Amino acid sequence: MEFDVKSGSPAKQRSACIVVAVFEPRKLSAAGEEIDAASAGYLASILRRGDIEGKPGQTLMLHSVPNTLCDRVLLVGCGKERELNESQYRRIISKVVATLQETGSMEAVCFLPELNVKNRDLRWKVRHAVEAASETLYNFDQLKSKKDAARRPLRKLVFNVPARSDLAEGEKAIAEALAVAEGVKFARDLTNLPGNICHPTYLAERAQEMAKANKPLKTTIIDETELKKMGAGAFVAVSQGSDQPGKLIVMEYSGGKNGDAPIVLVGKGITFDTGGISIKPSDGMDEMKFDMGGAASVFGTMTAVLKLALPINVIAVVAAAENMPSGKATRPGDVVTTLSGQTVEILNTDAEGRLVLCDAMTYVERFDPDVVIDIATLTGACVIALGHHTSGLMSNHNPLANDLLEAGETAGDRAWRLPIYDEYQEQLDSNFADMSNLGGRPAGAITAACFLSRFAKKFHWAHLDIAGTAWKSGKAKGATGRPVPLLTQYLLDRAGSKKRKSA
Repeated sequence: MEFDVKSGSPAKQRSACIVVAVFEPRKLSAAGEEIDAASAGYLASILRRGDIEGKPGQTLMLHSVPNTLCDRVLLVGCGKERELNESQYRRIISKVVATLQETGSMEAVCFLPELNVKNRDLRWKVRHAVEAASETLYNFDQLKSKKDAARRPLRKLVFNVPARSDLAEGEKAIAEALAVAEGVKFARDLTNLPGNICHPTYLAERAQEMAKANKPLKTTIIDETELKKMGAGAFVAVSQGSDQPGKLIVMEYSGGKNGDAPIVLVGKGITFDTGGISIKPSDGMDEMKFDMGGAASVFGTMTAVLKLALPINVIAVVAAAENMPSGKATRPGDVVTTLSGQTVEILNTDAEGRLVLCDAMTYVERFDPDVVIDIATLTGACVIALGHHTSGLMSNHNPLANDLLEAGETAGDRAWRLPIYDEYQEQLDSNFADMSNLGGRPAGAITAACFLSRFAKKFHWAHLDIAGTAWKSGKAKGATGRPVPLLTQYLLDRAGSKKRKSA
């Protein structure tokens, strides 16, 4: 799929299709009015007949509009003009792209970025149009013997901007959007793969392939035997139940200056989670292939970083393991020693994500990080708290938390901060070890973060619980690629801040 920007009159566009907006009640956008004037009131006559009211998502395809150079004009409803917001804008773009794909319009010129979206500039509108289009066209058919390909798929989408002076800004927006879209696609593809294909060894191989293809990237794989020798007892307690050995995957991107403290991303990579001895119910267990969504988002974000060649140092660490029941598996009540030397009583083997993450977080201390962000499909409690629209955020550093929240708002990939007050720590008390891995039902997402906070004393840290946002269930079952947009925006902001300071 190709994206571009241009500036010109809608009536003079030689294209398979021109896309213009209609607001409620039956009001044409500025681009629509230009076409209407050129066609001697053709569009206005259609609106008067009531063929389209302008409600959000309504569409009407017109053919051979008089005195235009395009084959078709697609009218799309955008609701009330003053109420057009970010999420509605993205939904409308998605509807447009789906309609173009279905109707065989292989290329189109879209005038929607000229609309007024509350508190958003042109660069934001072009970027999010590209991201929404890419998301709409995503299709995971790698494992199907017969591909459901469109007969005349949409191949090129051009976004019109108000003036030629806006073209450079539009091109920057497309470059950023394509990087995010590529990262999201990679994350979705990885997460959608089943556990018999996407296991820890597979993830390690993909990381090595990335390093071979990109000079600024160095990949190191630490296998289960070495982890055990290092003293990563919590990690090994999870991976030892599987015939597929666990891996700690370390990808180091050197885009900044030597000596600049790196930003570290740590992803939970449980490639399949049975729950271990504390086995899950069978209903819906197939979705536990999605339990490596945090790891996939780290892969996706690194893909975006490489494409954008950001001038910062980023280290991605993936804690990859299968959580399986076997004669070698950890038992409830077992006590293990973490890489930090702290001991943990494992009350429930299905609270395994925090066990691989805590040793990964201790491991990254050696990099003297600027900040550490872990990403994990960690708790069902976060789904109960925030549903499927918002990721949970917990942090020991207010500036980091605020930066992530702001990046999420800009990226349309929002998070909400939850507290990790000291009072919650008491729920992790154990009679037999320094702590347990379970805090009980109350505030389950918070106590999981409190557990991780005990391994984040030496750096600024944030935790993203994406259990509710990493994938969808039901008819639309599949990975979302979140929070790649949030993380990429955070890194873009950090790179921009570094440029301003050095200027």
